[in-house]
Amino acid sequence: MLKVGEPAPDFKLAAHDGSSVTLSSLQGRKVLLWFFPKADTPG
Repeated sequence: MLKVGEPAPDFKLAAHDGSSVTLSSLQGRKVLLWFFPKADTPG
Protein backbone atom coordinates (compact mmCIF):
# COMPACT_ATOMS: atom_id res chain seq x y z
CA MET A 1 0.00 0.00 0.00
CA LEU A 2 1.30 3.44 -0.90
CA LYS A 3 1.43 6.19 1.67
CA VAL A 4 0.41 9.76 0.90
CA GLY A 5 3.24 11.53 -0.87
CA GLU A 6 5.01 8.37 -2.07
CA PRO A 7 5.64 8.08 -5.79
CA ALA A 8 3.58 5.47 -7.62
CA PRO A 9 5.44 2.41 -8.90
CA ASP A 10 5.85 2.06 -12.64
CA PHE A 11 3.03 0.09 -14.25
CA LYS A 12 1.77 -0.85 -17.70
CA LEU A 13 -1.86 -0.52 -18.80
CA ALA A 14 -3.88 -0.84 -21.98
CA ALA A 15 -4.94 2.49 -23.49
CA HIS A 16 -8.34 3.13 -25.07
CA ASP A 17 -6.89 2.47 -28.54
CA GLY A 18 -5.37 -0.89 -27.59
CA SER A 19 -1.79 0.36 -27.24
CA SER A 20 0.17 0.06 -24.00
CA VAL A 21 1.07 2.95 -21.72
CA THR A 22 3.57 2.91 -18.87
CA LEU A 23 3.69 5.41 -16.06
CA SER A 24 7.39 5.99 -16.76
CA SER A 25 6.55 7.04 -20.35
CA LEU A 26 4.49 9.90 -18.89
CA GLN A 27 7.22 11.20 -16.59
CA GLY A 28 7.12 14.98 -16.25
CA ARG A 29 3.45 15.18 -17.22
CA LYS A 30 0.37 15.37 -15.04
CA VAL A 31 -1.42 12.01 -14.93
CA LEU A 32 -4.99 11.25 -13.93
CA LEU A 33 -5.81 7.58 -13.54
CA TRP A 34 -9.27 6.24 -12.82
CA PHE A 35 -10.85 2.81 -12.81
CA PHE A 36 -14.24 1.53 -13.85
CA PRO A 37 -14.40 -1.78 -11.94
CA LYS A 38 -17.61 -2.89 -13.62
CA ALA A 39 -16.55 -1.90 -17.14
CA ASP A 40 -15.29 -5.38 -18.02
CA THR A 41 -18.06 -7.35 -16.32
CA PRO A 42 -21.35 -8.51 -17.84
CA GLY A 43 -24.55 -6.92 -16.72
